Amino acid sequence: MTFLVQKPVFLNDQHKILFRFSLGIHHFTETLTLPARPKTRPAPPPHFTSLLNLSACVLGTSYFKLLAPKTIAIEQFCLTPLQQQLVLDVYENGMGEFYARNNLSRFGKLHIEVDTSTASAAPLFSTNPPLSSLSARAAKAALLLVGGGKDSNVSAQLLHQANIDFTPFAVNPKGPIFTSIETMEKRPLFVERQLDPAMLALSRQPGFFNGHVPSTAINAMIASLIATLFDFDTIILSNERSASEPNMAFDGRPVNHQHSKSLVFEKLLGRTLSQTSHNHLKCFSLLRPLSELKIAQLFSQTRIFDAKFSSCNSNFKQDKNDTTNKTIRWCNTCPKCHFVYLMLAPFMIPDRLLNIFGDTPLSRPENMKSFSALAGLSDQKPWECVGETMEAAATIHKLSTMPPFQSTPLIEELATKLVGKHGEKKLIAVWNDLFIDSKDHCVPERFNACLPNG
Repeated sequence: MTFLVQKPVFLNDQHKILFRFSLGIHHFTETLTLPARPKTRPAPPPHFTSLLNLSACVLGTSYFKLLAPKTIAIEQFCLTPLQQQLVLDVYENGMGEFYARNNLSRFGKLHIEVDTSTASAAPLFSTNPPLSSLSARAAKAALLLVGGGKDSNVSAQLLHQANIDFTPFAVNPKGPIFTSIETMEKRPLFVERQLDPAMLALSRQPGFFNGHVPSTAINAMIASLIATLFDFDTIILSNERSASEPNMAFDGRPVNHQHSKSLVFEKLLGRTLSQTSHNHLKCFSLLRPLSELKIAQLFSQTRIFDAKFSSCNSNFKQDKNDTTNKTIRWCNTCPKCHFVYLMLAPFMIPDRLLNIFGDTPLSRPENMKSFSALAGLSDQKPWECVGETMEAAATIHKLSTMPPFQSTPLIEELATKLVGKHGEKKLIAVWNDLFIDSKDHCVPERFNACLPNG
């Protein structure tokens, strides 16, 4: 069995891109609907085609996972060695959670069949407009990927405070993305990603797999296409340093739910996009030097997003029958809700937290298991975009010293266990270290003014 990635087609006049994949007898077509480009805008530069081809490989993970074969074949286009390295990393490490949860051994066993010679510079259009030279194109501003949670909203605040212009960007925006961007008062760019219904139907059938794909990598690649089409030279992500912590070990190596948010992937992605775009595109995370706790502290310093944001994945479940854009902003039962609440708790009074979440998760005994896992008191860190276990542990210990929370039974019990496991001195030291920015990041010098200690 081979997973085949075919050459994508850019329907310039229709503002669409078609991605085509095959998996044995099954054939799929995914569609991206793009924002309309003014007719006066010049044609995309030659490197757009290379970005399009690379994007097809990354978006293909959604279809590959149905049967997860060990061979991935690239048809009708080439990949440079660095591009091939990125693709292999996406399928091997970006899909790590998928393999672990489906008990599939794939690390070191995947093979990519592809021509590694220099890719053709001629873009594939449904029509054939003349190419413009790269030198005639001018970068206008940065694209900020907005997910509707606290992180991208903090990035927006930091950019605003540093007087750096940006354009919000999202793929398939829903509730908190819309409300967050409305608060930013910036005109956004949106892309609609329509997965092939046949893939969705097969994923529910016996004999086919389902599970996590590296959505951050997918959205970053789509952003690279929009950046190139609309003359932006910078793509800004909002991944913090704790995203690099793995969840567990499986098949001989660490597995990270957030691999495509990790620093190691950010560096690989940045190098690959730079090479592919002939040094025109930069991609980095503005929040990489910061801990989740420090980001929460920065978020707490303004109330403008309190009623607008959400990090709960319930907001983003696909439901074609729901055309109201109504959302359950916080389910208050998942580890993601619990982690965000925990990070904000040291910096907000209880009434403000209640207004945001509509509940008090730390007061509910049934949440003990979830908070225990977040703090590293169980066998495995939750499969969610949450911070480091020691980050959660140090915060729980801190809350045990704060009057609004110290008498909460859940906090009392967890803090006692954590002191017994780590010792109070270590928990205090970890808390203090979380406010010291990391020097290991990819933030360009011209964005240093955005950083709290820049």
